[in-house]
Amino acid sequence: MKRKFDSILGTIGNTPVVRINKLAPSGVNLFVKVEAFNPLGSVKDRLALGVIEDAERTGALKPGQTVIEATSGNTGIGLAMVCAQKGYPLVIVMAETFSIERRKLMRFLGAKIVLTPAAERAVGMIKKTNDLAEKHGWFRTRQFDNEANADMHSRTTAQEILNDFDGDPLDYWVTGFGTGGTLKGVARVLRAQRPETKIIVCEPDLAPMVSSGLPQPRNADGSPSGSHPAWQPHPQQGWSPDLISGLMQDAIDAHYIDKVLRIENAEAMRYSRELALKEGIFVGITSGATFAGALRIAAEAPSGSTILCMLPDTGERYLSTPLFADIAVDMTPEELDISRSTPSAQLLPSPAA
Repeated sequence: MKRKFDSILGTIGNTPVVRINKLAPSGVNLFVKVEAFNPLGSVKDRLALGVIEDAERTGALKPGQTVIEATSGNTGIGLAMVCAQKGYPLVIVMAETFSIERRKLMRFLGAKIVLTPAAERAVGMIKKTNDLAEKHGWFRTRQFDNEANADMHSRTTAQEILNDFDGDPLDYWVTGFGTGGTLKGVARVLRAQRPETKIIVCEPDLAPMVSSGLPQPRNADGSPSGSHPAWQPHPQQGWSPDLISGLMQDAIDAHYIDKVLRIENAEAMRYSRELALKEGIFVGITSGATFAGALRIAAEAPSGSTILCMLPDTGERYLSTPLFADIAVDMTPEELDISRSTPSAQLLPSPAA
């Protein structure tokens, strides 16, 4: 079958659902939706296209106008792709702590990067974004409270899930959250069309904002006025900024969430690695965290249950993070033994320091 697209943007979405074989407990049907199959490697490609095309339709974004967003990376990478294809200049504001791979990818796609102090967290990123947009007349995509974000997931991600499980059971849907767009957009469709599906949300154990029950401090206009009191720094980049976004708050208030799981960092990194080693699925820390949550659900679910777990991005975003800290660059002793088992093509010993 021929598949031809008018541009790279036509390849966003329609990501595969893949059965887990070795890591799934017996008696449970465990599937993952691999968002790394999006063209720039994450679920945020959907968001990027959704908010830009909505702004074009409404006239909020003018031809040639600069786009600006605060992001930990994946949204910025998706926006860089969309803006490159459509011809909009892009400025990304991100805290200095996020992986350098993300900065390089965005710059390679033509975006300008403005770094903010780590201590000011996501709230500082958003404030800087708002200040720059007001100063220069730039268009803010507002990923944390833009309804076009959730709408894109209702139109694409949710419909793909309905199609893939048409006529089949779907007992649990497991996801994390960042902007809340995936959660709100998919959950409202599942509530309406697959009400039997339980919606499970995972969050970092160090930043249990949802499960704490504590309110998000907000300004009069609803925007966050400061960090959430239950948030602490954590390495699960892309998940749980230091605030509960407007979209996430909508999902909480609508009672879409059936259960919240707290995922420890070591657990998240373990299952990122296990997915690679046992299933050949290459994903990042947040995917490992969501999968850890799915395994918890699988362990207690009735026999025959079907679970779908979201895997939001690729492992290549994390090469400079602790996820890859134990991965050798030079040959390991075992690899040297393999090499030396035949005499050909031996590397010379490294010169003494």
